[in-house]
Amino acid sequence: MVMDARTGEVLHSANADTRLHPASLTKMMTLYIAFEAVEQGEISLDTMIRVSKNAASEPPSKLGLRTGQRIKLRHCIRAAAIKSANDCATAIGEAISGSEAKFARRMNRTAKALGMTRTTFKNAHGLTEKGHLSTARDMTLLGRHVLYDYPEYYNLFSRRSADAGIRQVANTNRRLLAAYKGADGIKTGYTRAAGFNLVASAERGSERVIATVFGGRSTATRNARVAELLDLGFRSAPSRVRIDKPKPPVYGRETGPLVAENGTMPAGKTIRLVTAVKKSLRPQRRPVRVSEPVLLAMKDDITQALQEAQGLSPDTPAASSEPVDLVLASVKTSVQNKQIQTPIREVVTRVSTSGGKHWGINVGRFNSRYHAERALLKTALNEMETLDGSLRKVVQRPRGFEANFNGLTRERAELACQRLQARNVTCFMIGPG
Repeated sequence: MVMDARTGEVLHSANADTRLHPASLTKMMTLYIAFEAVEQGEISLDTMIRVSKNAASEPPSKLGLRTGQRIKLRHCIRAAAIKSANDCATAIGEAISGSEAKFARRMNRTAKALGMTRTTFKNAHGLTEKGHLSTARDMTLLGRHVLYDYPEYYNLFSRRSADAGIRQVANTNRRLLAAYKGADGIKTGYTRAAGFNLVASAERGSERVIATVFGGRSTATRNARVAELLDLGFRSAPSRVRIDKPKPPVYGRETGPLVAENGTMPAGKTIRLVTAVKKSLRPQRRPVRVSEPVLLAMKDDITQALQEAQGLSPDTPAASSEPVDLVLASVKTSVQNKQIQTPIREVVTRVSTSGGKHWGINVGRFNSRYHAERALLKTALNEMETLDGSLRKVVQRPRGFEANFNGLTRERAELACQRLQARNVTCFMIGPG
């Protein structure tokens, strides 16, 4: 299969829908889900994952992990992507889903959501297993999603070597990366049953092509065939075209069993991905018991509370009495609607005008105000969803300039730090006061 990565247009195909053993091309899906889990806050790159006996016993290629050993997720990701380490791939799956079987079910749900209609995964590494099959078309689609859905991680596949924590690892695709102009990934695969497989991507100027080969007889013949296909792609692809990025997977609400024993979806069922909770339901209003009197505050009490919340002294006149009048009007209307007899009493309470946004986050200490402000701006642009409405502030300390975001709720500050730490950005929360 040869595809114009920018548009998804198929430029050439032959037996592209034949179900074959994908071998370590499987690890593209393992890594795709790992990136997804990190981005959604399920796990962080610095999480120390425990190596199980199952993971440690995987045959080569492997990093050499021992049972009970702990290793950072980022190091296992590097080893799985670059060295194609089977022990790391299994450890990643177990860390995210609890077991390799559960992770395989998640792989299949994700594959269906990506449109990989003829793929069934049985494990996280790709070693030969009955029913563990894919096609050149499906793996090309997956490679395109890895490229466009997680571009911040894609450079990993072009590294000739990397630090995997316990040792340096060399890229299994380094020959093609060195020999073919513009090649920058993606993944090799080999087993005796599969032969020599490769999904490769290359960029020249404004053009980017993805080519996939299954069943090569050797590394050299496979690489030569992939080079021919990439050349064909660059000859066929238009020089200028509008980039049409693939849509990220959409996971529906579960309505029944997710995946049958044969790895297929039951008819009439939708799929979903179990991830971190993004929002909870709004709590229901507690019912008012008519037998109990409703306590109302006098206008002077509310005025005083507002002044205290705004930092004003009791003797300072408020700029406007409109907020107080609105509060009283709302209470009056509510009481009239419920037709409850309510004697006027004093209530001990305080009106909050800040929405509880007393928390903040710190994203680093810098040698100059300029660098701190630049870090704040960059962070705000990269994390607009959680930091929207916050106040950027540089605080000068004896040891440097601290870059802070203020005016957040505790929940928003915690979520922002989780997302930033998942992208390897320094972050810690700042409490009220």
